[in-house]
Amino acid sequence: MHNWKKNISFPLLVAALCMIAFISIALSISDNQIHRFDDTLIGWIQGLESPGMTQFMHLFTWIGSEMPVVFITIIAMIVLYVCLRHKRELLFLACVLAGSTLLNALLKLVFQRARPTINRIIEVSGYSFPSGHSMAAFSLYGGLAFLIWKHVPTVTGRVLMIVASAVFILTIGISRIYLGVHYPSDIVGGYFLSGCWLSTCIWFYRRHLERMSQLQSRRLA
Repeated sequence: MHNWKKNISFPLLVAALCMIAFISIALSISDNQIHRFDDTLIGWIQGLESPGMTQFMHLFTWIGSEMPVVFITIIAMIVLYVCLRHKRELLFLACVLAGSTLLNALLKLVFQRARPTINRIIEVSGYSFPSGHSMAAFSLYGGLAFLIWKHVPTVTGRVLMIVASAVFILTIGISRIYLGVHYPSDIVGGYFLSGCWLSTCIWFYRRHLERMSQLQSRRLA
C-alpha cells in the first residue's frame, strides 16, 4: 500500500511544482520582469544564425506544427490500438493532447501576449504565450515516452528513448526562438504547463489502472 501511494502521489507533486513554475513565469510576464532573461537567450540563440542552421530550425518547427503532430499522433494510436491492443493507452494519449491544445488556446486568449517583432525569420499570427509548439511537443513526445517505457526491456533502450524525446522537445522549442516567433519565456512556460497537464493525466491513468486491478482481484476472490 505504501508503494502504491508513493507511485500515485509523485505525479501530483510534479504537477504542482510545474504549475507553480508556470504561474511564476506568467506573473513575471505581466509585471515585465522577465525581459532580461528573454533578451539574453534570444541574443544567444539568434546569434547562431546561418543558412544551414536556418534550414535545420525550419525542419524542427515544421515537425512541431499541426499536421505533423496530428500525423504522428494517428500513427501512434494505430500502433497502440491495432498492434498492442492498448485501448486505455490510446484514450490516455488522446486526453493528453486534446487537453494540452485546449489549455493553450484558452491561455493565449487570457494573456494576449504579442509575438516578438525583431529579427523574425518567418511570419505567424496569433498570440505568443504560452507556445503551442512547445506544449504540443512536450505532450506528444512526453506522453509517448511514458507509454512506451514499460515496453522497452533494457536500461539502454529506455535512456535512448528519453534522450530522443528530450531532443525533439527542446529543439522544437529552440526553433521557435531562433525563427523569431516566440520569447524564451513562452517556450519555458509552455513546457511547465504541459508538464503539469501530463503529470495530472498520468496520475488519473495510474489511479484508473489501480482501481481496475482491485476490481479484478475482487472478482477472482
